[in-house]
Amino acid sequence: MEPDRHTDAAAAAHQVTATGDPHAAAWQTGRPRMLAHAYRMLGSWQDAEDVVQEAWLRLAGTGELRNPDAFLTTTVTRLAIDRLRARQRRQEDYIGPWIAEPVATDRLPDEAAVDRDLLSLAAVQLLERLTAPERATYVLRTGFAYSYQEIGAVIDHTEASCRQLFRRATARLGGDARFDTDAETHRRLLDALVAASRDGALADLEAVLADDAVLWADGGGRVSSALNPVLGADKIARFMIGICRGGARSTPMQVNGFPALEFYGDADRRVITLRVQDGRIAEIMFVGNPDKLTLV
Repeated sequence: MEPDRHTDAAAAAHQVTATGDPHAAAWQTGRPRMLAHAYRMLGSWQDAEDVVQEAWLRLAGTGELRNPDAFLTTTVTRLAIDRLRARQRRQEDYIGPWIAEPVATDRLPDEAAVDRDLLSLAAVQLLERLTAPERATYVLRTGFAYSYQEIGAVIDHTEASCRQLFRRATARLGGDARFDTDAETHRRLLDALVAASRDGALADLEAVLADDAVLWADGGGRVSSALNPVLGADKIARFMIGICRGGARSTPMQVNGFPALEFYGDADRRVITLRVQDGRIAEIMFVGNPDKLTLV
């Protein structure tokens, strides 16, 4: 039987703490930041936990280090790149759109440890547009304020190459990287979206949707979902009316630090989150794949 990584890591952490190993302090203070970093890299909290635990095991088995924080960051980044590349190859066979795994807000690191705006599902989902090296460069630059020289040392690229990777990443994300992070705005728009959909109020729906809005539905072949993105305010409004007037139920919840909805349109459970830009809904994300809903 394969050993349980999480159990092994917990045992190693206890042993190091008990013996006063200097790595324990770096681990205890760095773990929340490393989890946030790995999640931004991978879009899966479960994968992020695996990667961070593996990094801990490597740190615990290492001798004296001048900078254990840098060791953790480098190890987590490299492990995440390997896992991301493997997952991107598997995604070629994924049924329908792939959306990052939502996480209940109370599972996230404390706001004092990380910038929670960077962990919104909208922010993490945007990073899916990037290649693994672009994503690593962008995350290290925006989340850790690493210099290009420091990033190069982590991902084994030249400083000039890292500058180019960041420019390409920024261009791929474009204006979509700018979005509203006001929680009350998200709540208001979610309420308006559902109320207008239930009432069949097409004009009210189009008023809260950006003209070029996109709706993504991730069922992963496990639940009934739109296999292609729904594009444009008019089509999204008609789609929402169609599913909400069929007796759908919704319950407010908190996901990735922002208001969301737990939604039952039929026998299946889904979570709805938004990306908001200029006071209107730019993107709606339906996550229905049950494998991705274990942490909400």
